[in-house]
Amino acid sequence: MPPRPDNYLVWAILATVFCCLPFGIVAIVYASKVNTLYDAREYEAAMRASNDAKKWCIISVIPVIAISLFYLAVLAIAAIFGCMASVGC
Repeated sequence: MPPRPDNYLVWAILATVFCCLPFGIVAIVYASKVNTLYDAREYEAAMRASNDAKKWCIISVIPVIAISLFYLAVLAIAAIFGCMASVGC
């Protein structure tokens, strides 16, 4: 019997709450299947569900990182142009 794969349920819930709701829900669905499949002795399917849960957790974090980087870039550009436009800079 292979070891029980990680279900990434905590990560999926955190990704749903703090990152991207639709992708996080998909991660929760896959994460909830891992233990059920493992207990049914479907080890390969449990491993696939674990890998899919991990994949969807990562996918749900990517938009937040991209939006944050874009926001920081806009703030930096605004600060540069604001400083250039003011006399006291």
